[in-house]
This record gives sequence, C-alpha cells and structure tokens, in this order.
Amino acid sequence: MNSVEQLSINTIRVLSAEAVEKAKSGHPGAPLGAAPMAYTLWARHLKHNSANPRWADRDRFVLSAGHASMLIYSLLHLFGYDLTIEDIKNFRQFGSRTPGHPEYGHTEGVETTTGPLGQGFANAVGMAMAEAYLAARFNRPGYNIVDHYTYVLAGDGCLMEGISYEAASLAGTLELSKLIVLYDSNSITIEGSTDIAFKEDVGKRFEAQGWQVLRVKDGNDIDAIDRAIAEAKAETKKPSLIIITTEIGYGCPAKQGDASAHGEPLGEENIRQMKEYLNWPGKEPFHVPEEVRRHMDEIIAKGKKAEEEWNRLWEAYSKEYPGLAEEWKLWHSGDLPMEQLDAEEFWEFEKGMATRAASGEVINRLAKFVPNLIGGSADLAPSNKTVMEERGHFSAQDRTGSNLHFGVREHAMAAIASGMTLHGGLKVYVATFFVFTDYMKPAMRLAALMGLPVTYVLTHDSIGVGEDGPTHQPVEHLAALRSIPNFTVFRPADSKETAAGWYAALTRKSGPTALVLTRQNLPVYRETGKGALKGAYILLDSEKETPDIILMASGSEVQLVYEAHKILKEKGIDARVVSMPSWEIFEEQPEEYKQKVLPCNVKTRLAVEAGSSLGWHRYVGLDGEIISIDRFGASGPAGTLFKEFGFTTERVVECALKILGRQ
Repeated sequence: MNSVEQLSINTIRVLSAEAVEKAKSGHPGAPLGAAPMAYTLWARHLKHNSANPRWADRDRFVLSAGHASMLIYSLLHLFGYDLTIEDIKNFRQFGSRTPGHPEYGHTEGVETTTGPLGQGFANAVGMAMAEAYLAARFNRPGYNIVDHYTYVLAGDGCLMEGISYEAASLAGTLELSKLIVLYDSNSITIEGSTDIAFKEDVGKRFEAQGWQVLRVKDGNDIDAIDRAIAEAKAETKKPSLIIITTEIGYGCPAKQGDASAHGEPLGEENIRQMKEYLNWPGKEPFHVPEEVRRHMDEIIAKGKKAEEEWNRLWEAYSKEYPGLAEEWKLWHSGDLPMEQLDAEEFWEFEKGMATRAASGEVINRLAKFVPNLIGGSADLAPSNKTVMEERGHFSAQDRTGSNLHFGVREHAMAAIASGMTLHGGLKVYVATFFVFTDYMKPAMRLAALMGLPVTYVLTHDSIGVGEDGPTHQPVEHLAALRSIPNFTVFRPADSKETAAGWYAALTRKSGPTALVLTRQNLPVYRETGKGALKGAYILLDSEKETPDIILMASGSEVQLVYEAHKILKEKGIDARVVSMPSWEIFEEQPEEYKQKVLPCNVKTRLAVEAGSSLGWHRYVGLDGEIISIDRFGASGPAGTLFKEFGFTTERVVECALKILGRQ
C-alpha cells in the first residue's frame, strides 16, 4: 500500500466520523473499521462509472450494513458521484441527500435501500440471479455484454438475521459465482461482544451452503484484501464469502474495539485524537487532501474508460445481432406490448374458476408476449398456479429458465425479487400463500419505499382455505398490506378482474402490487372487466338516481352482494353493487368518479369482506355496517366456515334491511 492509498482510506474515515459528529447521531464505528476493504474494492476492482451511475454493465455494490451509511456517502463523494461536501455536511438532516440509511432513488449511486439488516444481502442475491439470467439470454461468443459482479459489504448483524441464511443457501444452490460478500467481522454489536449471542463458525456455515470461503486476518492489509477479491472473482462455480477481521472504530484510540463506537458520535476530543493517531494533514473539518483528489481522478478516468470500451462492444454487438439488441432495449425500457394487453382475448374466460387458477391462465398468456417476465414461488407453484409453461426453470445448470424455485424461503424470496427488479431488465413476480406475507412484509415494505414494480401473487386468501385451519387463514393480512404506503392491493372477484389485476400490476412502474387470490371457485360475471382498472366500479346499479343502499365487497364476497341485489329488489329495495378490488387504485381516481360510484349523499352502506374490518369504515361511514371477521378462523370445510362466520347472502340481506330500518 502506498501513501496516497493510506491517505485515501483515512479520508474515508475522517469524513465519516466528522459527518456523524456534526449530525450528533449516526454510526461511525463500521466506516472506520471497514474503510480499507471498501477502498480496496472501489479503487482496485469495482467496475463503475460515476458519470453514468445507471450503466447497465456496472458492478453492483450493496452496503447491507446500512447503518454504516457514511461509508458509502464518503465513497460516492470521493469517487466522483453527484454528492458534494455540502451533502456530507448535511448528513441525517431533513431533505438532505445523505439520509441516516442509504435510500435507492434518493442518493445517486445507491443501488438499494438498506438498514434492516440482512435485506441488502438478499437483494444482492437477486441482482446476481438477474445478471446470470440476462447473460444467458443475451451474451454471444465474443460479446459478453452482461458481465459484472455483485458485491456486498455485510456485518455481523446481517449474518445473524435469518434472511441471510435463506438467501445464502439459495445462492449456493444456484452457484452464483459472481456474488462476492465482504464480511466486516468486527465481533461487536450494540450490546457488546458478539459472543453473547453469536458463536457459530460463520465460515463453516457458508461452506456447508456451497460457498467459497476466504479469510483476511488483518482488515487494514489492503493487499491481502485485494488478493482475496481476485481469488473470489476467479471462482466460477461458487459465490464467495471473504471474512475480513476488523476492529470497530479503528483509528480512534478511546473507542477502538468498543461497542460504544457502533452507534454514537465519537466526540470532538476523540476525533482530535483520531486525527493525531492517523497523522491527518487537514486542520479544517471535511478536508479532502489534494493528492487524494488527484488519485481519485485517475481511478474515475478508468471507470469512464471501462464504459467506453463496453459501448464499443455494444455497437459491434448491435450490428452483429440487431434483433437481440432491440430486444435488450425493450427489456430495459420497461415498456409493454399494450396491444396484446388490451386485446379482447386477454380478458375472455370461458368458465368460472378460482382466481388463483385464473391468474395461472393470465400468467401463461403474458408469457407468450412478455419475454422478460420471470418469477416463481416459495415451494408452492403447483398450488399458486405460477408456472409458465414452456419457459424452463432457472438453475445452476440452466440459466435460461424463467421459472424460479425459491424453496421455503418467503422472506428471502421477497427481497430477492426486489434485487432482481433493481438490477433492471426484468418484470418479476413471486408467490406464496397470503398468510405467509407475515414472513415477507419487511421486504415488501422496502419494495414500496423504493417504488419497485414487483408483483406478489398471494393465494388462499381467506377462511376459504378451509380445513388447514386458522394458522393458514389470513384475517388481518389485507389490512396490514393496505396500511403500507405506496403499496397496491388488488383482490379480484372473478377471472376478468384477475386479468385486470395483472394489467394494473404490470403497468404500474412506481410501486409493488399484491394480487390476493382465492382457493375456491368463483363465477364469471357478465358485468366485470376493465372497470376494475379504476379500483372500484358499479357492478349492478339501482334503477333510481339515488340508490336506497350501496353494497360493496372485494374478492369472493362480491358474489354475496351480487346475489343479495336481486333479493333486495324483490323486497322493493333499490341497491347498488360496487366491486372494490383495489382501494389504492380507487383513491387515485378523480373526485368526480369517486362520487359517482360512492355518492356522499347515500349514507346507507354495507361492506362485505372475509377479513378484518379495519379500514372499511372510511367507505361505510357512521351510518353503515361491515360484515367481516375480526377473530381467527377455524378448521373445517370452506363452505361450512363461510356459513358459520356469517358470509352468506341471507346475512347480507338481513344486515341491509337492518340498516334501512325495515326489519
């Protein structure tokens, strides 16, 4: 290591510590200890161009240990990204580009939002899967236009989280050799030494999961780190874990190796001592030595050259394989063949069926004209109906398959889907039983935060699961997902509404969509269809301008209000039936449309849904009623359960009459 490299590493350390100090909050310990490995990766190995952070063939860097955010902000600033010293000074301040944890889409160069530990690790597995899939699809002899690595910097906390086990196991099974994890092993957590709760041999765990494991004993030895990364890149059959022994808070004599360095400012006196210990040349805060600037300019120039070389390769590839080049552009544009989506045959179904089965038909229709559709299930594909026929299965032996096997790993599956989407070029869906969104929610929440258009296929949506009992019968889950900002829930009433759900999910570019689907068969209604794209619409209207009552429902319960409409009419009651597959989409509609469907002057309303009542009050008001289930279900045949819990046409009629005072 030469002097300018050591000075560059210390620049990362000092900038990080000073930013935390100025903010009076943050995590200085990890940036101080991990600065050498981060510098080595970024300066000697990472293929990237700060002038074009979205270059398709760049290496991806994921800071899974997101609390160490000042590490990546210091790197981004020094390596030429659009992040200024003023941004560094505004660390953790409202409206700044340097938030407390890295946020995708907020700070240029941040590949994924991290902070909840282990999530970034799993995102990176998804990125590596996407790289392998796209390489198999587009590369040709002499034209490796997809040829990049995914690097992760993870800490002890990331590897304690269960999601890392799930994701690492799958990565080893799939032999994702272009996935390289740098493990900042400093043996410290907030509560003290990791020995109090984490004594396992991490290396043996990863070896058992099919990884190559390398070790660097001294986290300050950048030449040893360099050799380990090179060795990891040379491995072609296994992902690699590089265990790098570091000391948290390195360079600050009073805090070095101490748990207190993790999550609190060092203090002005300790920073002064740190600068003295590191022989720091700057007197003013946030100083970057000129020799470091010049050194970084040389590295930045290499990154620009790397993309220029790729651009020349792309030009030659486009001439040699024009069809593939056009397909590449289409895949990365996010555009869809709208003619096929709008065609009548996409919306036609001959008979009634469970909406999970209808979704299976829609997936296979989409597979014929959306070539970059890719997805799979958490070991439930036959039940979720998510297999694309004639599209093969992605594996270590066959990278061309579009069907993914995630195993029983719901949390990792959801985070991997986010990583694949973040990578670019793919339209990703994942599937499981609705009740297991309990395991997925942290990743689903981050997908919403990042605005990622992931589609979640969630079947077995209510007490209609039947004999499997309350452990498998989602009750509060609709309310839970509806509570997530920027998250769309779509619960269709029949096959045509299921097609509408897929249409809405694939055309939405700014956030995820959950398709909540039945196990039990449902009829196909003559009146359903594209109206569902507005989130809620009038399925059966009253004969009078102002209906006596509005009946509203989602999913399988639409059948109950649909049938109740006729019975109420025979009793002289003029009802309107509203299907509400998606509250979120309905709320996006103009006020005029919302008033047309649910006019405020009609206060007699009844909502029916086989889930928690939470949230429905916004639509029924003080004068309305809700038929719902605010307790856990039971084991028994689905038909029996619906009857026992009051989800019958007779109950709807009875409740409507009660609201109208006609009992």
